[in-house]
Amino acid sequence: MSDQHSHQSFETRAIHAGNTADPLTGAVVPPIYQVSTYKQDGVGGLRGGYEYSRSANPTRTALEENLAALEGGRRGLAFASGLAAEDCLLRTLLAPGDHVVIPNDAYGGTFRLFAKVVERWGVDFSVANTSDVDSVRDALNDRTKLIWVETPSNPLLGITDIEAVAGVARQAGVKLVVDNTFASPYLQQPLALGADVVVHSLTKYMGGHSDVVGGALVTADEALGEELAYHQNAMGAVAGPFDSWIVLRGIKTLAVRMDRHSENAEKIVEMLTQHPKVTQVLYPGLPEHPGHEVAAKQMRSFGGMISFRVEGGEEAAVEVCNRAQLFTLGESLGGVESLIEHPGRMTHASVAGSALEVPADLVRLSVGIENVDDLLADLRQALG
Repeated sequence: MSDQHSHQSFETRAIHAGNTADPLTGAVVPPIYQVSTYKQDGVGGLRGGYEYSRSANPTRTALEENLAALEGGRRGLAFASGLAAEDCLLRTLLAPGDHVVIPNDAYGGTFRLFAKVVERWGVDFSVANTSDVDSVRDALNDRTKLIWVETPSNPLLGITDIEAVAGVARQAGVKLVVDNTFASPYLQQPLALGADVVVHSLTKYMGGHSDVVGGALVTADEALGEELAYHQNAMGAVAGPFDSWIVLRGIKTLAVRMDRHSENAEKIVEMLTQHPKVTQVLYPGLPEHPGHEVAAKQMRSFGGMISFRVEGGEEAAVEVCNRAQLFTLGESLGGVESLIEHPGRMTHASVAGSALEVPADLVRLSVGIENVDDLLADLRQALG
C-alpha cells in the first residue's frame, strides 16, 4: 500500500487507491487499456515499464494497487479467476514432496485443486479443523510449508482465529494463507492479524455484480510479492483489462454493499432461527455459533452468507432451493442479487466422499441488497 493512502479510511481507499486521473485527459476513471503491446522508445526504452500486457497492463496495475491498499499489503496481483490465483500461489511456494494443511470446510474448487491437481504433482495435504488451533498444530509435519485457511468458511461458516493460527505458522516456520472471499477486506484484514498471503475470488463481493470472473493475491512481504509476480507473468493467467476495470468499478461501492449484505443477513437469520422447518442455522453472528467471539473480534460485521439445515433431509433441501423465486438458484455468491443453492449437489459436489463432504440437508444463501421484507417473504414461501 502506498504511503499516499495509508492514512485514509477504508471507504476512501476503495474509491481512490489506484484510481489516478488520466494524465492525458483528466478522466477520473482509469481507462480500459485494451492493448497487447506497447511502443518502445528504443530497445529497452519502456514507457512506465509497460512492454506486453501479460507482464503488466495499466488498467490491471490500477486494480492491483487498489487491492494492496484495501488489504493493507505491499503487493497485489490480479488473475483471471480465484483458482488461477490459488494455482499461482501454490506453484510459487511449493515443490514436490511438500505438505499443506487444508481446512475440513472449504470451497469445493480449492479442494479439487489440491486433491486432483496439486497432489498428482507430488504435494501432499492433511485436513484439519482450523477452528481448533490444536488440530492445526497436530496436522503439521516436517514437510509442511503452508497452512490454508478460509474464514468464514464455505459453506459451513466456520470461523478460524487468524491471529492464533498465524502464531502456530510462525512457530513452525510455515506460511499462512487466508482466503478472505466471504468476508472481503471491508469486514476482515488477515494481513494485519499475521497472515502471509490473502486470496480472493474477485468474482464475489469485490466485483459484486455477478458480471466478472477474477482472482487476487495480496501480501505484505515485498520479496514474496516479487516472487509471485514473476510466476504470474511466467504462468500467464492474468486478469484482462476490461475485467480489471469492472472489478475496480465494483470495489468503489464495496463498503456500502457489505453493510447492506450484513444487515439483511441478520434479519434473515432471525427469521430462520424461529422457523419450524429449519433445524440449524449456521451464521457467525449468532451468539451460540462456536466461532462467534472470534468473529466479533476479527470482523467488522458478520457478512451476507448464511447456511441452514432443514427437516426432511436432502430432498427437502433441494425443494426449498427449487421453490425460491426472488432468491435465484445459482452457484457463486457476493452479488447484489440474492442467490440460493444446494452445496452438496452444486458448489461442493467435488468433495463428496471426502473429509470435506457437506450435509445433504444444507442450503446456502448469498443474501443480496434487495429489500429485506421481500427476501423474507420469498424464503417463507420456499420453506412452506
